[in-house]
Amino acid sequence: MQNKQVQFADWGLVDYQEAWDRQEAVFARTLAAKQENRLQETDLPTPNHLIFTEHPHVYTLGKSGHPEYLLLDEDGLKANHATFYKINRGGDITYHGPGQIVGYPILDLDNFFTDIHLYLRTLEEAIIRTCADYGIVAGRYEGFTGVWIDAANERARKICAMGVRASRWVTMHGFAFNVNADLRYFGHIIPCGIDDKDVTSLERELGKKLDMEEVKAKLKQHIAELFGMELM
Repeated sequence: MQNKQVQFADWGLVDYQEAWDRQEAVFARTLAAKQENRLQETDLPTPNHLIFTEHPHVYTLGKSGHPEYLLLDEDGLKANHATFYKINRGGDITYHGPGQIVGYPILDLDNFFTDIHLYLRTLEEAIIRTCADYGIVAGRYEGFTGVWIDAANERARKICAMGVRASRWVTMHGFAFNVNADLRYFGHIIPCGIDDKDVTSLERELGKKLDMEEVKAKLKQHIAELFGMELM
């Protein structure tokens, strides 16, 4: 039985380790529900979650990432009030911080579509449409995940990074959308291993700070529409 209902939660500003632990717990419960269906030969609905949050300054490195792309040592991290974690998502190094919408969809894709590439493209499309709501033309950069502005020329700059994990078609981790983020922190890494492209935010592109709650509402609506979700 496909379940299109999705529990939405905004965790606010949460320490990265705490958020990761909470994600893992939700992820494990969803996997357990799928396992129970398989063992009992039942078809009970499995849960879906969409979580928005922000983190204090933190750098995270995907499982196949390059530690050398972090340009700070331990003292440098402390001086910048930042932390560092090696985590179990795909992708390379990225930054999370205040003013950035971090989205963690923990979905059973059997409820929607079993295609990881389509899943990533659909998340990208939600960000692209949210940018369009503010008059910004965003798109994709061939060969890379995430959302970019001016991707077709040398001024290409990334506004949203993505890195996911999936097991038995259940997803976790997700995206980081720069709204009012302090872009100086990206200067301490080679973002996603790309050293010849810039990083940007809605604030930088528009020349003014955005209402985070307004942006979250628009983004949440686009995600729901594109996936055919019923947000709870």
